[in-house]
Amino acid sequence: MSNFIQSSIGKKFIMSITGLFLILFLLVHLAVNSMIVFDSSGELFNNAAHFMTTNPIIKIVEPILAAGLIIHLWWASMITLQNQIKRDTNNIGFKRYKIRKNNSTSKWVSRNMYILGTLIIVFLVIHLANFFWKMKFTGDPLLAHDSNGVENAYALVTSAFISWKWIVALYVVGAIALGLHLYHGVWSAFQTLGWSNKKWRRIFNGFGIFVSIILGGGFAFIPLFVMIKSMI
Repeated sequence: MSNFIQSSIGKKFIMSITGLFLILFLLVHLAVNSMIVFDSSGELFNNAAHFMTTNPIIKIVEPILAAGLIIHLWWASMITLQNQIKRDTNNIGFKRYKIRKNNSTSKWVSRNMYILGTLIIVFLVIHLANFFWKMKFTGDPLLAHDSNGVENAYALVTSAFISWKWIVALYVVGAIALGLHLYHGVWSAFQTLGWSNKKWRRIFNGFGIFVSIILGGGFAFIPLFVMIKSMI
């Protein structure tokens, strides 16, 4: 088992499983965040955010999610490092020409997955510091509780999008990076899991495009919607 995990295909297999698990979380997270758009009173979003922070099942899933993210990032780093070592080792003579030729014809996204992933991590850290950390640990004056003990997460989030244009810009850049990362990552994950023939490749490639548009576009749209709405 350890030999499989240490192998190239084993690392890709683990990355595929953790990546698909993270996509499910992102879909749930987007569904919650989208309530900001559909309810200007903030009640729907506040109740959903309250459920996500107090539900015992969610509390169990949170550390699993964090572990999945760390594992995904770790194996991505290992695979990128190994690939770089191989390129450096083979970067001579005819093989050097061959590698350059392949790189020139391969998709930009597939060759820059680690860079896109790094941008997403930077975005995630800032997101957690501005919202999750305050809701979970430090609190904020905007997070006033109502009579039912529900925090006003809507005020915290929307005020950031209205007051800090750089937060909105960061969300848009992070969402674009996420969309591009998912575009390649989704079909690549299913290919690693065994669906690699031409028919399934075409299906999952289309599914990857769909997921990348929904998640990337959705996470970019929400802060832009809040900011533009406040300016009208």
